[in-house]
Amino acid sequence: MDVEAKKRQAAEGALEHVEIGSVVGVGTGSTTNHFIDALARIRHRIDATVASSEATAALLRERGIRVSDLNSVDEVSLYVDGADECTHHRQLVKGRGGALAREKIIAAAARRFVCIVDDSKLVDVLGTTAPVPVEVIPMARGYAARQLVSLGGNPFWREGAVTDNGNAILDVHGLDLVAPAETESILNQITGTVANGLFARRRADVVLVGTGSEVRILS
Repeated sequence: MDVEAKKRQAAEGALEHVEIGSVVGVGTGSTTNHFIDALARIRHRIDATVASSEATAALLRERGIRVSDLNSVDEVSLYVDGADECTHHRQLVKGRGGALAREKIIAAAARRFVCIVDDSKLVDVLGTTAPVPVEVIPMARGYAARQLVSLGGNPFWREGAVTDNGNAILDVHGLDLVAPAETESILNQITGTVANGLFARRRADVVLVGTGSEVRILS
């Protein structure tokens, strides 16, 4: 089974976690797009969605799914999103699609976070295959990069990329991520940083892994 089929397999599995009459948070990326296609089939069962990016909001509306602002809903019962990397402890690196800050906000607000990935995203230690994105206020880009270097990182400006919040992204290679929750907290303290792509303090509650033969569940 090819990678897209595995992504679709995991996305289909997430439908089982959608509650009737609920508000569903929806992430950003190719795997999440498969979830949106699946969610469209049961859109009449949910109250609304909250989107992590303008691109996701546009796709949801295109599929006839209601999109609400996070500030206008009482509760997000479920957040579904993909990941760039995932450990067996359900800790994640996210943000390749540039929506990491909004993804982190919805994940924090959601009662339950279900991550959907294909099996190529599983790693023993975060940072093995993907850099850690860090969203920074544009004027702080150089300062933040120097601070990241002092922490052992090798940051690269994602030139031309602007987040929905109007910020820049630094993709950081080489960080020591043996204790990702601690590193996440340290990165949060860099002045000018909006968010980073480590989801270790608020990790996924459940990870659905498309393997081709089955959907493997990490919980």
